[in-house]
Amino acid sequence: MPRRFSNRELARFAPLFEGSVVNVSGWTDVDKEGGRYRDYFSAASDYRVTNFEPGQKGMQGMAGEIYLDLTRELPAELVGGFDVVFNHTTLEHIFECHQAFANLCRLSRDVVIVVVPYIQQVHGSGYSDYWRFTPHAMRKLYEANGLALRYCSANGADRASIYLFCLGYRQVSWDAKIPARFDLELDPDEPLYGHRYRNVIGGNVV
Repeated sequence: MPRRFSNRELARFAPLFEGSVVNVSGWTDVDKEGGRYRDYFSAASDYRVTNFEPGQKGMQGMAGEIYLDLTRELPAELVGGFDVVFNHTTLEHIFECHQAFANLCRLSRDVVIVVVPYIQQVHGSGYSDYWRFTPHAMRKLYEANGLALRYCSANGADRASIYLFCLGYRQVSWDAKIPARFDLELDPDEPLYGHRYRNVIGGNVV
């Protein structure tokens, strides 16, 4: 459920972005619904994938693949190297999450799109699981790195994990195309967010 949600959210916005795009820690670039994320960014002039060391869903040997360790200083040649940075459910697995998020922002000249878990079971095979993120935490992370968090949405289907889909940028001209949204207090009567008093955002831990 949360992956379908984040895929649908990305599909709304990805076609807006031209220029160069990088999927950070993107593994094989699959969306787990039979597609690839590169196809979401249909207007991109260039699309790359970065990965970590082999053995941890790391380097795949794909053409143009970039090795990147988000916990270390970003290589100078990658600073501001992309117009759009996309990262899906990686930050919870990096203990130095502030450094990792800062590197995501330093990679980008403008847009940073991040998906993180808000409520989810501890998970991971061969790597650890450290963090969960609230909408307030994501806003502070974006602001601390010179970006505005314009759009922060959450799924809330009953008995499902909850992801946050976050989209922020440097160029305020995007305000004309991307609506303001900040899912913190939700109406449990709205069908999107499940059965009343059960698994709404900030409610029961899955």
